[in-house]
Amino acid sequence: MKKDDFLKLGLDDEIAKKCEAASLEELKEYIPKSRFDEVNSAKKKFESDVKDRDKQLEDLKKSTGNIEDLKKQIESLQKENKEKAEHYELEMQKLKVDTKIDSTLSSFGARNIRSVKALLDGVDKFKFDKDGNIEGLEDQIKQIKKSDPYLFANNDTSSVKGVKLVESTAEAKSVDVNNMTYSELVSYMSNNPDFKLNN
Repeated sequence: MKKDDFLKLGLDDEIAKKCEAASLEELKEYIPKSRFDEVNSAKKKFESDVKDRDKQLEDLKKSTGNIEDLKKQIESLQKENKEKAEHYELEMQKLKVDTKIDSTLSSFGARNIRSVKALLDGVDKFKFDKDGNIEGLEDQIKQIKKSDPYLFANNDTSSVKGVKLVESTAEAKSVDVNNMTYSELVSYMSNNPDFKLNN
């Protein structure tokens, strides 16, 4: 659950922040049901394909006919089996990488995992290191979090470099946007709908 969800339940700001952090920590190794379903269906399909191929091989062994033709058919089926097994392994590896990226983004508090994932470089080349983490992933996420903080929860946009708050009235704050980047301005606007721009 996000901080806003806890606030809606009536918790104060400090407790809501702590609850959100605890919730994100709890979900670090969570695998979404959609991912589980994908892996499960891929596994079932692979097992079904292997059974079909094995049955075809057994049928060929039992049949009579030209021995050379039968050998060629067996070799063809074995090659097809091997290619399907290799394809399955590649798909499983890709699925594991996608799942790890999603859980890592979630642990960093990404508001929209798909949006942040689109900003990652070289997703198709990501590899696991010996500790089971994806090499360079956290560094990229930290860079995105720094350049586009509005994409992540738990970012205090008032402390973003270039944002200068100027008190004007009790109801609203003015902001000097001269040194703000576009993403900093968007971030500030999304979190402070009542602000005024200084001229």
